[in-house]
Amino acid sequence: MVEGNFVDYIRIFVRSGNGGKGSAHLRREKFVEKGGPDGGDGGRGGHVYIIGNKNYWTLFHLKFTQHIRAEHGENGGKQHSHGGDGKDAYVEVPIGTVIKSADTGEVLKEITEDGQTFIVAEGGKGGLGNAHFKSATRQTPRYAQPGIKGVEDKIILELKLLADVGLVGFPNAGKSTLLSVLTAAKPEVADYPFTTLKPNLGIVKYRNYQSFAIADIPGIIKGAAEGKGLGHRFLRHIERNALLLFLIPADSDDIVKEYKTLANELADYDDSLTHKDVLIGISKSDLLDDELKDEIDKELQEEFSPRSYLYFSSATHQGLQELKDELWKRLEG
Repeated sequence: MVEGNFVDYIRIFVRSGNGGKGSAHLRREKFVEKGGPDGGDGGRGGHVYIIGNKNYWTLFHLKFTQHIRAEHGENGGKQHSHGGDGKDAYVEVPIGTVIKSADTGEVLKEITEDGQTFIVAEGGKGGLGNAHFKSATRQTPRYAQPGIKGVEDKIILELKLLADVGLVGFPNAGKSTLLSVLTAAKPEVADYPFTTLKPNLGIVKYRNYQSFAIADIPGIIKGAAEGKGLGHRFLRHIERNALLLFLIPADSDDIVKEYKTLANELADYDDSLTHKDVLIGISKSDLLDDELKDEIDKELQEEFSPRSYLYFSSATHQGLQELKDELWKRLEG
């Protein structure tokens, strides 16, 4: 799927169906002078459901959907005939979709499983027919209940990618290139900042037919948590990653400082992100000779343990198997 088809934010209007009216019919038959009440109940209005579908990974199929409406319930009829229920409306969304109220921003539900359903707008209850109101002192009630109106609301569907590994780095750090060589994903790759404007998701094939998912998040800049650059809109995709892979190019002026800047941006956005497992990947390591690598090791080992980082090159594929081994080991652990 091309990058332009990735949609992770949708605002739609939903309306459930009205309940049908109860019937106030009185029985009228030949040779029956005064028949009693025989009005049936109205049908229930249709619900609007949100349902998880593992075959979707974007909200693109809802991009041009502005209204979702369920059908109204049918009115009750004579001879205790119950009105038909209104047809429900179903909205399929990817796993990882958060449902919010557009008015208050309140989180109504998170869809985390395939087939999981949530009633976002409940249909109105059908009204009772006049047969329910017959009593010893009221033999022929000529009234029935109206149906209850359905619910109208505006909701926001917000997707958070469900990936095992999230790639974190400044623009042009080599995240898209790494994703393209590790997976079958085809993100746009070019030598300029913000090549990636939408998150990309790929599956890494590992040993013995095993695999794990990795997500390329658009590049972070200093101040991203306050909305600078591409803003914090894409930072939410990191929230559900089990492991964060920080990508810092070997030709960076200060690798430690760059890592701390990235880590601080994540902490400013959501402090809980600081508790995730982290691996630092030094990309473009084919640019290093042994002497430069030793110098970088000395700097890094003042701040990090040797297991906290590793070197690799997407261009030469040097260290890629070691990278996959380490990622898998951490995910399994």
